[in-house]
Amino acid sequence: MSGLSTKILSPVNLQKNAFLIASALSLTKFLIGNQSGLANKIANSELDSIPLEYISKKRVPNYPGHIPLSSTEKFALFTSSAIKSFFHPEDGMNIVNLGESTAITPFLDRLTNTMLSDPVGRQIIRERPNISENEISMEKLATYPKNSLGYTFYHWCRTENVTPDTRAEVKYIDDPLHAFVFKRYRQCHDFYHALVNMPIIIEGEITIKALEGANLGVPMAIMGGLFAPLRLKASQRKRLREIYIPWALKTGWTCKPLINVYWEKNLDKDINEIRKELGIELPPNLRELRKKQREERKAINSLNSK
Repeated sequence: MSGLSTKILSPVNLQKNAFLIASALSLTKFLIGNQSGLANKIANSELDSIPLEYISKKRVPNYPGHIPLSSTEKFALFTSSAIKSFFHPEDGMNIVNLGESTAITPFLDRLTNTMLSDPVGRQIIRERPNISENEISMEKLATYPKNSLGYTFYHWCRTENVTPDTRAEVKYIDDPLHAFVFKRYRQCHDFYHALVNMPIIIEGEITIKALEGANLGVPMAIMGGLFAPLRLKASQRKRLREIYIPWALKTGWTCKPLINVYWEKNLDKDINEIRKELGIELPPNLRELRKKQREERKAINSLNSK
């Protein structure tokens, strides 16, 4: 065996390149249908279950659940998740991986400083709350007044068939404080939906991403607002272009930083008061508008067919 082959196949190099190989296999699986077991693990975000011999011993986690990656490996994760997110936006893990792979340090520093410059933001960082059903009881929220944030959030979750536990843990961000801040952003996403009554459909997600991009500068949210509409129908793009993207940008630029809202401590508060304090006006109801425009098109088609 040649010296080059011996070097490539050495245990150390195999360990160092484990994630890169897995990402390449994952991308190959997506493009040409390779059913590699390791590719499935990376595609399904199951890196923590890969045998230890594939992971470099030099990589020491900085917090529970952390998976340290090199710059090259992060780029591979970005490439794979970006392509798959474009073609399969319904797969939440693609979006999760894309979010973390694009959460660059300058953005995380800026978002952290936004929290540190605000009394409530500092309190959130100090107390490190975790939004979950263990902390926010859906049964209890169901008993709150109908005009409260708590009931609004409960009703939205039940309508959209989600729970506070549906948000994935952060794994690929190295700094523990940055990881918590990004986790907080991720866990608050559904509160943004409930706050403005935006459904979990592609148009609703793009609208909320545009809001997050304008308000918090989230790189993935900005990318989503730019590229996700390319795959939509003309009628969907028209609604976004004329109504929801302008609303999201204007609202995001003018309202208070949403990352500094301690949602858990305001569950009994009037939802309209919260919107007023934040400087948020509701957009047109997306579900109702879609239904109305669908009925109008149906009526026009019916007339044209006579």
